[in-house]
Amino acid sequence: MLVRIVRMTFQEDKLADFHAIFDRSKSHIRAFPGNAHLELLRDPDNPAIRMTYSLWNSADDLDAYRRSDLFRTTWAATKLLFADKAVAFSGEKLEEVLPPDR
Repeated sequence: MLVRIVRMTFQEDKLADFHAIFDRSKSHIRAFPGNAHLELLRDPDNPAIRMTYSLWNSADDLDAYRRSDLFRTTWAATKLLFADKAVAFSGEKLEEVLPPDR
């Protein structure tokens, strides 16, 4: 399982535009082959920062998404709204710690 986190800083007056883009694309991203999970997060200390947290079955699945028309068109529209360069991280999930049985 591959974890992907993308941190984006938006122009404050463009946040509604970003949310409109995300609302239009989120179900398509979530339905993309290999996508196992998608979340949108807000930085509690900076209201202009949003993060996506997604889980992919493999790096190949994420790469296929990043080569898709869906990604290209969504990313092209999204990056026009940035106040700063986006930062992305990927990591392979090694272990998930679950609460102990009670």
